[in-house]
Amino acid sequence: MRDLRIVFMGTPDFAVTTLKTLVENKYNIVGVITAPDKPAGRGRKLHESAVKVYAKSQNLNILQPTNLKNEAFLEELKSLNANLQIVVAFRMLPKAVWQMPAYGTFNLHASLLPNYRGAAPINWAIINGETKTGVSTFFIDEKIDTGEMILQEAIDIDANENAGSLHDKLMYAGSDLVLKTVKQIENNEVKTTPQVETEAIKTAYKLNRENCKIDWNATMETIHNKIRGLSPYPAAWCVLVNGNDELDIKIYESKKEVSSHQYEAGHLIISKKAIKVAVSNGYIHIEKIKLPGKKLMDTKSLLNGYQFHEHAKMR
Repeated sequence: MRDLRIVFMGTPDFAVTTLKTLVENKYNIVGVITAPDKPAGRGRKLHESAVKVYAKSQNLNILQPTNLKNEAFLEELKSLNANLQIVVAFRMLPKAVWQMPAYGTFNLHASLLPNYRGAAPINWAIINGETKTGVSTFFIDEKIDTGEMILQEAIDIDANENAGSLHDKLMYAGSDLVLKTVKQIENNEVKTTPQVETEAIKTAYKLNRENCKIDWNATMETIHNKIRGLSPYPAAWCVLVNGNDELDIKIYESKKEVSSHQYEAGHLIISKKAIKVAVSNGYIHIEKIKLPGKKLMDTKSLLNGYQFHEHAKMR
C-alpha cells in the first residue's frame, strides 16, 4: 500500500464535502490550496472561501496563491513533498503544477464525461432536459476536462429538480467517488480509460447574461428547464413590460400547464393567486419571482402588493 501525501485544491462548498471526507478517513493532507480572500458585502470585508474556513478548523496548511505559475508558490508547493493532488471546483492548473506529484493530479467533475465539460455542468444538464447526470474522476492533462477517466457514477435527475438540489446530490456522490479513487491509487489498482471524442458531446458553457435570458417563444418544456436549471443561482431572467415600466426580473420556480390558446408568447394572465405566461404549447405558471430591489417572493405574496397593467407582458 502506498503512503499518500495529498495536496487538496478547491474553493466553494462543493469542495468542502470532499475535503471533509478525506480528513475523516484519516488521509494525510499536507496542504490545501484555495482562492485568495476577496472583499464582499457592503462593508467590503475580506471573505474567506468555504474550503479555507474548513481547512482552518482542521489546522491544515493553507496556501492562497494569486498566480499558480509564480516561482515562490511552485517552490512552496514542491516543498510539501506531495505525491498526489486532488482538485475539486478550482481553476485551471498550469502543467508545472499538475505534473508535479508522482501519482498524478486528478479532478472531480460534476458530469458524466465527456459530456458537459466546462464551467457549469450541473446547470446545463437540467437546462438541456437530461434525466441523468453524474460525477467523474480523471487525471488532469493539458486541455480542460479531457484527461484519462478513472471512475464514474450516474445520478438520476428528478423531473422538477433544480440546480440547487442537484448540486447537493452531486456534492455527496462526488465525495464518495473521490474516496474510491484515492483508495485505488493507494492500492496501485487504478485502470484508466481515454475519453471518447464524438461530434455529439454536449458542452457546459460558462453562464452569462445572454444565455440566462428566457426566450418566451421557446417551448414550455425548454422554458421550464431553463428556470429550474438556473435556480437558485444565477437565476433565469426576462423583461416584464408593465405599462411604462420595463423591469428586469428573475424567475426561480415554475410549473407547466399544457393547453391550447390564441395568445401571443409572453402574454400575461393574472388572477388573484396566479401569474401565467402564455407560451407556444400552453402556459408557464410563475411560482417564485424577484423584482429589482425586492426580495425573492412567491407569486401570492407578490400579488398582494403589486399592480399589473392590463396589457402587461413578458419579453
